Formats: sequence, C-alpha cells, structure tokens
Amino acid sequence: MPHRIRVRDLYEALHERLQLTWVAGQAGADRKLLAADNDISSGIIAGPLNYIHPNRVQVIGPAELAYLDSLRPTNRLQALQQLLEDDPALIIVVNDVECPTELPGMADDAPVALMRSPLPDSQVLDNLQYYASLFLSEKTTLHGVFLEVLGMGVLLTGDPAVGKSELALDLITRGSRLVADDAPEFTRIAPDIISGNCPPLLREFLEVRGLGILNIRAMFGDSAIKRSKYLRLIVHLKRMSAEQISGMDRLSGAHADRDVLSVSIPQVTVPVAPGRNLAVLVESAVRNHLLRLKGYDAAEVLIERQQQAILDQN
Repeated sequence: MPHRIRVRDLYEALHERLQLTWVAGQAGADRKLLAADNDISSGIIAGPLNYIHPNRVQVIGPAELAYLDSLRPTNRLQALQQLLEDDPALIIVVNDVECPTELPGMADDAPVALMRSPLPDSQVLDNLQYYASLFLSEKTTLHGVFLEVLGMGVLLTGDPAVGKSELALDLITRGSRLVADDAPEFTRIAPDIISGNCPPLLREFLEVRGLGILNIRAMFGDSAIKRSKYLRLIVHLKRMSAEQISGMDRLSGAHADRDVLSVSIPQVTVPVAPGRNLAVLVESAVRNHLLRLKGYDAAEVLIERQQQAILDQN
C-alpha cells in the first residue's frame, strides 16, 4: 500500500463500487487525500457538507443541495466559494441529485476533484470511511504462505526451506486458494479481526524451490486465487526427529496462541518428517479448529469416556 493516497488512488479503488463519474477538477487528481501520519481517531475524513470542521471529502446530498437552493444567489455563490476555500481534496455529489451549476467551473479553477455517485450518501460515506480506516490501520508483514483452506484463512509458517511453498501447492491442487506467498500483509481492521492480503507485486505468484516462480491463476484458474482473507489459524511447520515427535502431547497436540497486532491467533505446530502427509494434516488441523470453535474438543471427550469407563468398572 502506498505511503499516501491521492484522489486518483481512491477513484481507481472505488469507482466501480460507488459508480463514480468524474465531473470536473481532473487537475486535482494528485491532491493528497490520506497519508500514513494521519490519525483516524482525530475525526472522519469524509462527511456531509461541513464549513465548521471541513472534511477532506465533502459530500453533497439532497439535504446539502436543499440548503444551497434556499440561499439567495449571492449567498449561494459565497457558500460554494467558502466550500472550495476550505481546500477539500474531493467533492462528491451523491443520491443522483443535480450538481450545482456553478460548481464544475469553480472546481476546475480551484482545482478540486468533483465527482458524482448515484448511490445514497450513507452508502458512499460508509465505503469512504472504511477505505480510510483500512489505510490508517496498524499493519505488519509476516513471513509465510497465506491460504484459504476449507474456507478458513490459514498462515503457513516455518524455517526457510521447510516446505511451506510445496505444501501450499499441494493444498491448492486439493482445492485451497492462494492469498499471498512469502510476505503477506496483515491489517487489524477491528479489535479482534486481522485481515491478510498480498502486495500487488507478488499477487498470484508462488515460489517453489526447483520449479521457480509459478503463476497460480494461470495454472489453476481464477478460483485458485483469493484477494484477501481473515487470519484465523497459524500452522507452524517444524522439522522434528522421530524421538521429538514421540515426546509430543499425544492427546492435545501442540497448540498455542500467537500475538499478531495485539490479537491472539491460535497456532498449531505440525511436525515435518519423512512419510508424513502434510496436506492432509493441515486440512485436519483446520477441521479440528472448526470443531473447537463450536465447543467440541476430541481430547476432552476421550478423557471423559475413560473416566466413565473407570467408574463403570468400579
């Protein structure tokens, strides 16, 4: 993600979703809209027409247009001049209302980008605010392969050359989808939700030792790629000897929690050793985690059965 966002970046990202059309002020396309040093907690960046606390994105809907139409021609012109003097980065006319006739020419002179959207102001504001909060949210990059496995976002981690990419390729052939290889980016979009995506440069690519760079979309089709996914489980691959594997807890396995951007993410360690089918183990780990989320723990059920059997014998 760029260090700052310009008006043209927002247009490219949201013009389809918000059905944006550029009315005037194209010369203001490179105006800074957001930067990494902005503080999202200090206030919203987009909102209805506001002269007291101007927003970076000023939205004009039916209520704002009715206010402008209620003014005398001289006062109306002064209100529009004040709107542009507050130096907004972007003005959006929403709800498919008619744009004030004086505004396009004034926007070209400023220059301030002027766009239109047929969508309701509430929907436009929600999308703008989400876009801003996503950019300004805390982020981190983790080394590993991020996949959608059985509908769940799973990050494969481990030492270099432990077999993460080969395992990811095996899982993809079994129906999983690739989100990002090597350096997935994670963003905390809510107090307990971490969203992961792929840097644009690496999107669709998977590096497999011996084969080089593979384009997963070209090889397996669009269904093998996922743009983003919430991180729900970390599978850590660890080389172990037979002796180390035998020393693991046979009932509960190797479960722990890992802190990612102050959010606790469950992590399961899967031993890597000759003869182990890692793809099946990862899918089983995901299925087992889904059962745990529903409150079912196989180890606890087995212990209860053993205790009941002992009581029955006595």
